[in-house]
Amino acid sequence: MPSSFSKLSLAEPLARAVAEMGYESMTPIQAQAIPVVLTGKDVMGAAQTGTGKTAAFALPLLQRLMKHENTSTSPARHPVRALVLLPTRELADQVAQQIKLYAKYTNMRSAVVFGGIDMKPQTIELKKGVEVLVATPGRLLDHIEAKNAVLNQVEYVVLDEADRMLDIGFLPDLQRILSYLPKQRTTLLFSATFSPEIKRLANSYLQDPVTIEVARPNQEASTVEQHFYSVTDEEKRHALKQIVRQRGLKQAFVFVNSKLGCARLARSLEREGMNTTALHGDKSQDERLKALAAFKAGEVDLLVATDVAARGLDIKDVPAVFNFDVPFNAEDYVHRIGRTGRAGQSGLAVTFVSGSDTRLVGDIEKLLKRKIELEAIEFDEDRPRGRINDGRRAWREAGEVGDPRDVLDAPRDRDRAPRPQREYRAAPAPRDPFFDQPYQPPANDAPPAWEAGIKPATSRVSTNIKPKRKVAALFKSE
Repeated sequence: MPSSFSKLSLAEPLARAVAEMGYESMTPIQAQAIPVVLTGKDVMGAAQTGTGKTAAFALPLLQRLMKHENTSTSPARHPVRALVLLPTRELADQVAQQIKLYAKYTNMRSAVVFGGIDMKPQTIELKKGVEVLVATPGRLLDHIEAKNAVLNQVEYVVLDEADRMLDIGFLPDLQRILSYLPKQRTTLLFSATFSPEIKRLANSYLQDPVTIEVARPNQEASTVEQHFYSVTDEEKRHALKQIVRQRGLKQAFVFVNSKLGCARLARSLEREGMNTTALHGDKSQDERLKALAAFKAGEVDLLVATDVAARGLDIKDVPAVFNFDVPFNAEDYVHRIGRTGRAGQSGLAVTFVSGSDTRLVGDIEKLLKRKIELEAIEFDEDRPRGRINDGRRAWREAGEVGDPRDVLDAPRDRDRAPRPQREYRAAPAPRDPFFDQPYQPPANDAPPAWEAGIKPATSRVSTNIKPKRKVAALFKSE
């Protein structure tokens, strides 16, 4: 079994691109999967996240498609021959970029289609003809129904992160897409876990697959230092800031369970002076790609994200991952902490556990098959917790030089004598002197002025009818 890319006998354009990217030694999944895929057999591969699964299927696919390489400008000479399906837009974009780099010196074309953006540019790209199509299931079905993508010449199909696609309900879409493909094809299924659902999917669509497992399913990386801190919901934010400061962390993922909680936490940390951005499903695709690009470039320190960023994203040298919320699905814990400690480097994974998370921690214990010990965190007592308002619409940490000490959400110091309460009385309202004068009856019995202009009634009313009582009008009619 080859251990380096130089021994794979790849086509010269592919070998040149691989050497240019600095690939030398193969990871275990690459060393086992690439030779099998080159033979044209179906593969069912499992490996922990961050082990190079993209190169494990992309390089042998491109090698086998080299026989179809041509320089023709006709779209008919460039039909879709390899289809790669992924669960999230970010992962699809990342895999597509990797494939473009691998095929840099070939004449083969590749494209990516995913939701959240306009279909027209994708349609133009598909109409030109592509050999390798990377897609998310929902948007691919849109192009199939619009007859922009024809899949009757597909020779290879890759289901990457298949367990995640099933988790988010893509099974009906997968079944529809696979029904458009030729019966004779090579199918590659890569997943972080081999759940019963994945095995049923493999039995339905793979023919005598070669099973490749390079790590125990759901095994956390040994290079990741893990801590579980027992805190209240109100203490999580303060604990996060303290660990970041004490450890001197320059970058970190912060995972939460909801899109609303993600947006709120990102805004809160941003107000407190931390360079933060949010990544969740309610953001537009352009905003999501910009957030990822800023984090990769080091322009953002903390990336607050939902599990949309927990799978497959290849962001190197991220030193830490914070589980601000314990994940609902225990398997997502392994994927979250897999964002750090990649490629053999060390990493830190911190999980904040509140009183309502007991059952979720128990699920993680069952998955990891070990007891989790909760740790207590000692907060810096020399700095009062909470934030103060300096009167200029700016919130700053209490305890800083020049800040007042009236902390809004800090606990009161019970040892300090209570301040004497000042009694405030409302100022008396000004009085009108007219109402202070005694009553004085009128000097004569003359009728009031408002009756002076009234003429006696001349109507022929019976004397037996009692006349109406005269009442002073509030407003005098002109």
